[in-house]
Amino acid sequence: MADATIDMQAIKLAARKLEAGQLVAFPTETVYGLGADAENAAAVASIYTAKGRPSNHPVIVHVAPEADISYWADAIPPQAHALIAAFWPGPLTLILERAAHIPAQVSGGQSSVGLRCPSHPVAQALLREFKGGKGGIAGPSANKFGHVSPTTAQHVRDEFDTDGDSPIACILDGGQSEVGIESTIIDLSRMASHGPVLLRPGHISAAQIGAVLGVAVQAADAAAPRASGTLESHYAPRTPVLLVAPPQLAATLLQLHLAGQSLALISYSPAAVTAGGPPLAAQCAMAAAPQPYAHDLYAALRNMDHAAADLIVVEAPPSDQAWQGINDRLRRAAHDSSAVLAGFKTGFKK
Repeated sequence: MADATIDMQAIKLAARKLEAGQLVAFPTETVYGLGADAENAAAVASIYTAKGRPSNHPVIVHVAPEADISYWADAIPPQAHALIAAFWPGPLTLILERAAHIPAQVSGGQSSVGLRCPSHPVAQALLREFKGGKGGIAGPSANKFGHVSPTTAQHVRDEFDTDGDSPIACILDGGQSEVGIESTIIDLSRMASHGPVLLRPGHISAAQIGAVLGVAVQAADAAAPRASGTLESHYAPRTPVLLVAPPQLAATLLQLHLAGQSLALISYSPAAVTAGGPPLAAQCAMAAAPQPYAHDLYAALRNMDHAAADLIVVEAPPSDQAWQGINDRLRRAAHDSSAVLAGFKTGFKK
């Protein structure tokens, strides 16, 4: 990651705001977070209010690199220490048994807690300044619940400063998030009975985690803890999203155009749209590799959302594991696509 400029005056101000129970938006390498003192139940509750987030949907606690995770979690298995050594600071969240003195609000009322140490230098500076490095910052993505996560400070302003009455006391600007999608979440709270369980894919793959632990990572089961960003409909712009496989893309675009739909397109294939294709309200050409694609994904969805189109059509990326986190986000963003197609088949028009 390129070095971010650290404005220590701004960091100190943000830390004091957090200590006073206020909300602060801060950059991480994944996305921007909406932070509150994780040990202040009222402050954490204000995150839920600001986002319109269901109170049973847990948030992730961000800690400094030097943090003692035994303060936050009980019964820490050796696998947690192995993953911390391998991937922290970085885009990996560990679900562990929550220590009894940590407010249940951060866990959506569950007995577990999600912990992460971000690698972004501004986030680390804030965590070290806040409560002398001994505090934790509860920080889901800094956007309204279910919408596209922010990867720049301006995205945060676009979400919350629309009427001049933002619930955020200050926004730390750390440039564009390098990773661009949320952290991988691994449940280790049930190691004895279930082993490591993948709750949300991300930049760090299940294969990488399995290689460190020496065991295969399991898929989430019905009894797995609830985790951030795992609802069926999530990461969605306001404009409906339609995810289309590459072989069907050109024909689908033409059919939608003939049905009177105004279209925005996100694609990665150079030949996704030919010169003879239908007119587009906007188009975003993405990289054909997963890391740069993830970096640009949320900005692309936000840009296409401003195109005044009826639909955002997304060329479905490859299905291999390197694209798992991206495909997870796009699947949730396009969760209502079946309804979109049903409407198209009956000749709908917005």
